[in-house]
Amino acid sequence: MTIIVFIIVGIIVNCGANIQHTYFGDKFFYVGDAPFVSGIRGFASVFVTASFAYGGTENVAVIAGETKNPAQTYPRVIRNVFWRILLFYVVSIIIISLNVPYNYPGLSSENSSTSPFTIVFAEAGSAVAGSFINAVIMTSAISAANHALFAGSRLLYTLAIEGYAPRQLSLVNRFQIPWVAVLTTATISALCFGASKIGAGQLWSWLQNLVGVSNQLSWVCICIASLRFRAAIRHQNLEHLLPFKNFTYPMGPALAIGLNIFLVLIQGWSCFSPKFDVVSFVSYYIEILIMLGMLFGWKLFKKTKIVPLDEMDLITDRYQLEAEETPLDSHGFGIAVKKGWLNNIPGMELLKGVGNWIF
Repeated sequence: MTIIVFIIVGIIVNCGANIQHTYFGDKFFYVGDAPFVSGIRGFASVFVTASFAYGGTENVAVIAGETKNPAQTYPRVIRNVFWRILLFYVVSIIIISLNVPYNYPGLSSENSSTSPFTIVFAEAGSAVAGSFINAVIMTSAISAANHALFAGSRLLYTLAIEGYAPRQLSLVNRFQIPWVAVLTTATISALCFGASKIGAGQLWSWLQNLVGVSNQLSWVCICIASLRFRAAIRHQNLEHLLPFKNFTYPMGPALAIGLNIFLVLIQGWSCFSPKFDVVSFVSYYIEILIMLGMLFGWKLFKKTKIVPLDEMDLITDRYQLEAEETPLDSHGFGIAVKKGWLNNIPGMELLKGVGNWIF
């Protein structure tokens, strides 16, 4: 709701209802060195920050195994993720760029009064925008921390169950809560949060770089797994088991792999120019070495091999559609079209499916 209000206020401010009584339009796109401040160096440096901000959308898959009737609820959840990103991230960033120039005094400081969201509200004449934004950020941070604690502990627990992490992480209490994994995740998170102010916030920048690159590498792995999984499905003639038709396959995952690798390699441009910064270089690229080291180290230590397509187990633990769940329609939209006179109109079923897919 806050973002929706912000977007509305931002549009009004841009059109002239601001304390300067001036129509902004797109003039801030051409202030100083905008829109590409510091050239390729500045442009490339924002990718890791964007990856940090966008991280977490993939975690909807983590809770799928604990969701009731996932075949019925998850199609809408997945679609909502797209629209929420478009609304809460892309549109809000556009509104900010239309109303706040990059050289606004104190914009890069940590004070809430110079938050771009606060500046837009202040331009509308709000005197309490800073406190309001602080409250919103606090509630958002608590929500994000709650989700991160769940996802992190769940992944540690699963890794331990599968034999990829110390088995102590799989211990649960009488309420079936993986308390060791939860405690481990909470402890590491608290230490990182407490140390984030070290070096006047420099450690925070390094941690942000590490997390951003980790998100990009995660999506590379997700897309590789998607390509392999779909290839195995096709190889074993089990495509009828897929309820959704991925209209971007195989180009979509392949393009995502290429773009993410490109971003991982180019976003550290700033550590090479104007002079080489060893610490920044490590924060941008150490994750690549860690991932490759863990991958090949595990392969060599355990002497595992890449599973051929015809040997992949695609049957065990496969989700079975419950009787009370709504099956997917012939178009793969995940809806049940009720019978009625509207359905007699040619193309109405497909139209309803598209509507449900979008919303």
